[in-house]
Amino acid sequence: MIRKTMILGSLMILALITGFNPVQAQTVPVLSLADAQKISDAAEARARQDNWNVVIAILDAGGHLVALRRMDGTQIGSVDVAQKKAETAVKFKRATKVFEESVKAGNVHILALGVTPVEGGVPIMRDGHVIGSIGVSGVTSVQDGIIAAAGLDAIK
Repeated sequence: MIRKTMILGSLMILALITGFNPVQAQTVPVLSLADAQKISDAAEARARQDNWNVVIAILDAGGHLVALRRMDGTQIGSVDVAQKKAETAVKFKRATKVFEESVKAGNVHILALGVTPVEGGVPIMRDGHVIGSIGVSGVTSVQDGIIAAAGLDAIK
């Protein structure tokens, strides 16, 4: 008991000396389910404007699936592609369009990174942190990118 009290006392003194304040500890924002639903709702609404059938995948900062929406009539192959686009965007903290343009410019060595170099994957940012990503697949890559951008606009 005395030993435990001495350790706690020492830690308190150390905290005072160093100026550590647990209240000032930095918190990192997270992607909530409500955010993911808002993003996927907006993305789906944009897709419906042009009668585009797509899959919309939303991942958290760890690359885990939070929401997946496959619109009626969308090919099942787009389920995997949307998730891979979102995974690339969250892991590399940039839009998949960057990789697509790089490959088109001849930088095929980028493929060794295991990326999906097709437009339609975009990181979701908040307060300078990547909190997740969106991946869209089902129409052309440019159209997928338009839909993903519309989704992101919903939480700006």
